Amino acid sequence: MNDILGYKGKRVIVSGCFSGMGEATARLLVELGAEVHGLDYKDSTLPLASFNNVDLRDPASIEAAVAKIGGKVDALFNCAGLPQSFPPMDVMKVNFIGLRHLTEQVVPLMGPGGAIASIASTGGLGWSRRIPTNMEFVTTKGFQAAVEWCEAHMDVVGEGYAFSKENVIVWTQFMGAHLIKKGIRINCTLPSPTQTPMMATFEAASGKDVVEAAAQPMGRYSTPDEQAGGIVLLNSAPASIVNGVVFPVDGGFMGGVATGQVDLSVMMRRASAAQ
Repeated sequence: MNDILGYKGKRVIVSGCFSGMGEATARLLVELGAEVHGLDYKDSTLPLASFNNVDLRDPASIEAAVAKIGGKVDALFNCAGLPQSFPPMDVMKVNFIGLRHLTEQVVPLMGPGGAIASIASTGGLGWSRRIPTNMEFVTTKGFQAAVEWCEAHMDVVGEGYAFSKENVIVWTQFMGAHLIKKGIRINCTLPSPTQTPMMATFEAASGKDVVEAAAQPMGRYSTPDEQAGGIVLLNSAPASIVNGVVFPVDGGFMGGVATGQVDLSVMMRRASAAQ
């Protein structure tokens, strides 16, 4: 395969490589010739350079896994995540606090040209309405401080999913201006509803009508392979100037919202009912 994306021989880490978008991302990177080191709570069957079990709720587990990989790391793909059916603090730890801690452990292994990409969600679009709160949280120092902030603000945390994804978005934009001084880029994707093993949980929690509304205007759910293409593009060599970006990989949903071509009435009615 032509190495236009520049992954051949590069050492990369993919969290959440057991299933869904993370598995599709790791598989694509292997096909592109990267040396892929996988992390997940469940064992992966992919032909990886290495695999380590990791619990993103446990900072010691994260630190041990990164130490086992060691060496120079060219790119990190934060693909692990939990849906809102799990306890809110577990969701916060996996979706943001552990993601941030993993990234902070990997950054010292990166040099100029390093790249980080995380999976956020259109479910985190509320970030623009409470940036001061998000900034207060994402600038906490260390895993435990972030946990304590959440425990003191459970009314803000809510079910955990939306708030966790909001903070992936805000933290990505915040860190973009800091990491680029080291020559390291950081971006995140906003996937549209994707047909992964977690989809049934999302439909049960949010309502199938709401999830389907978020799949406009494409009229179908995306596939894990389609989402892998977006996040792999962000960390690729041709994207060397792309930094601090929140990248919709959504079949036109965001563009449709901005131009009034997407009907948000179902989503808005459900949001009003929940308040």
